[in-house]
Amino acid sequence: MRGTRRTRLCLAGVMAASALLATPASGAAERPDGRLTDLVDPFIGSQNEGNTFPGAAVPFGMVQLSPDTGHSTGYDYTQHRIRGFSLVHLSGVGCRIGGDLPVLPTTGDVTRTDYGRYAADFSHDDEEASPGYYRVGLATGIRAELTATARTGVQRYTFPATKKANVLLNAAQALHKPVSSTVEILDDHTVRTEITGHGFCRDTGPYTVYTITRFSRPFTAYGTWDGAVVSPGSRSGPGGAYVRFDTTGDRTVEATTALSYVDARGAAGNLRAEGGRSFDAVRGRAREQWERRLGTVRVRGGAAGTHRTFYSSLYRSYLAPNVGGDADGRYTGWDRRTHRARGFTYYQNWSLWDTYRTQTQLLALLAPREARDMARSVVAVAEDGGWLPKWGYGPVETNIMTGDPVTPFLATAYHSGLLRGFEERAYRALRRNADGVPPADYPGVGREANAEYLAHGFAPYVKDRPYAKAGDSDYHYGASVTLEYALADAMLAQVARGLGHHADAARYAARARNYRNVFDPGTGFFRARDAAGAFTGPADPARGTGFHEGTAWQYQWLVPQDVPGLVGLLGGRSAADARLDAFFAYDRLLADPEGTARRVWVHGDPYAYYNAAVYNPMNEPDLIAPYTYLSTGRPWKTTDVVHAALTLFTDSPAGMTGNDDLGTMSAWHVLSSIGLFPVQPGYGTWGLTTPVFDRVELALDRRYWPSGRLTVTAPGTSAAHRYVQAVRTDGTPHERTYLTTGALRSLRSLAFTVGPRPSSWGTSPEAAPPALK
Repeated sequence: MRGTRRTRLCLAGVMAASALLATPASGAAERPDGRLTDLVDPFIGSQNEGNTFPGAAVPFGMVQLSPDTGHSTGYDYTQHRIRGFSLVHLSGVGCRIGGDLPVLPTTGDVTRTDYGRYAADFSHDDEEASPGYYRVGLATGIRAELTATARTGVQRYTFPATKKANVLLNAAQALHKPVSSTVEILDDHTVRTEITGHGFCRDTGPYTVYTITRFSRPFTAYGTWDGAVVSPGSRSGPGGAYVRFDTTGDRTVEATTALSYVDARGAAGNLRAEGGRSFDAVRGRAREQWERRLGTVRVRGGAAGTHRTFYSSLYRSYLAPNVGGDADGRYTGWDRRTHRARGFTYYQNWSLWDTYRTQTQLLALLAPREARDMARSVVAVAEDGGWLPKWGYGPVETNIMTGDPVTPFLATAYHSGLLRGFEERAYRALRRNADGVPPADYPGVGREANAEYLAHGFAPYVKDRPYAKAGDSDYHYGASVTLEYALADAMLAQVARGLGHHADAARYAARARNYRNVFDPGTGFFRARDAAGAFTGPADPARGTGFHEGTAWQYQWLVPQDVPGLVGLLGGRSAADARLDAFFAYDRLLADPEGTARRVWVHGDPYAYYNAAVYNPMNEPDLIAPYTYLSTGRPWKTTDVVHAALTLFTDSPAGMTGNDDLGTMSAWHVLSSIGLFPVQPGYGTWGLTTPVFDRVELALDRRYWPSGRLTVTAPGTSAAHRYVQAVRTDGTPHERTYLTTGALRSLRSLAFTVGPRPSSWGTSPEAAPPALK
């Protein structure tokens, strides 16, 4: 009787969900059989604080050359003045960083040196972007075009006919806070800069970048400025430089700018290694790189607009981390010394609190060679500077966000086979990080509250505790930090066990149960505890006291290592299911999935993290939550919730909710769309749910995925036929709601049979993802 009533409840919303998979279209046609780059819209997420950028980059490139309009992180679609085209951007971050060396073409005399005043107007009607390319017509009559290699940005400016065609190179202004800058005109083709800045969400750093720009033709005049004082004919200065051309004949000027985080010699070497080609040649190669990268996933079928949103998210998933070393292998370590990467490419920029949940697993699946080098780079950070990173920009620890995100990041690499050859080196760094706290003279905070956590089993919430270092403090978010530490301990236990460190494995596995120490039986929710051990702060779980960017409602599902134990704390499967239904406003969702996602879940601006008792699809803490239904025996509800959340991704500039956070939200979209999601980040467990495409073909690297290809099929999948009836793996019936990385390695086909109503598939207790021991 219960099962019949449950099925009828779900059926009541099926017909009302006809728009569940539909995505508003921008008028551009789907081209599943053409170039995949034609399906990517870099403007998606550039409005409403998605903080993406539309400029030119290659996959994981050091240089991400893009226009800056005055928004704190670079480009905002609602703004209509361009201050310059600068070299460094991070996709979807929430705080200012980068924006180094904004360059802008102008005409006439150079009289203004503040880029907020000399900024040029533009219209979106004369603007376009695609992977590796950006173009805009400025109101001054100049056309600007951008493309890139890994370590260089290439610009092409088409001027009106004039004897005073200028290019302004502003070394003193950027998105970050300036510390110092110098600019030098080396000869009649070349300009060099050295720029030091700091910033991000709180003042961190400083860091230094070095650039060298080579123009395609000689200058007819030049000068520099210092503050508001312009000095024609000057070859050096602290503010910026202008170079001038006569375009009464040839109206085009090209320039290639190379970047280095090491020194001026590194910038010059990067220019020699990657410069010297025409703009069109660089643009063509960048597009080829993106075609190959996007071509690792081929999709068929799906509702209108889904191909554009899907490939745009896949594109953003490959924008970071970024190459950090020079063409000769040298890089600046976190000890501020120069090192050389031997046998791997050094990467940097680690938004780990975000990416460990989704993008880490996506790259391990689709870009394992790069993901391996990224893991080696993180280990190098510890070996060079003494500690594993938390949120690193360039050679600087920012300490932004809390917990221990680097452990599930490296644990994912271990279980994906990416640490072969340096497993023990990685483990030594992980163990040191998990069992200690960085010294006072080290800039990173690591597990800042580890002493109390190890002694008492929880990280205390200490209101108004002074910041020990720049960035965030674990003590300000004791409840969520305890959950994050416990998750990390669980994942480290699995690594330790795999490497034969059994005593360590038992110790970390025991610590993984510390999440129970912040569970308040009186409220039935996790709750912060003070230094004396008493529960503290408002009892209302919709308040955010002690939780970082969320509330107890959002964080209650962050126990992926032991969902059965969590379900027990909540009163069993039925009680947990009811709690999930309330959290997702499930009854309303069945009647109006897209409306519920947009008007109930999204309850404010992208930074509205607190005072909410519902799912927040704009932020990371509850990204796993929809998949918790796999553990309550209602897997069809995971499909309902996931597919409703997917409607939030559209092909408009406001087509994603919240910050993308270096590909985190985009990777959630990609993985959920193909029906595979990492439900235990840091361990190889992939939850299953209905794909939104009839067919997905994944081209896999045989060195890490022996099958070489995985085909995921769900014939007829749609809003009305979205419920899993059966799953087959290589033709064999599969009753569980998850797959392991080990199973995926040799698997060639994953076949979903879908239908119009829920089935009994995946409902038994044995079908749910297991707890980690």
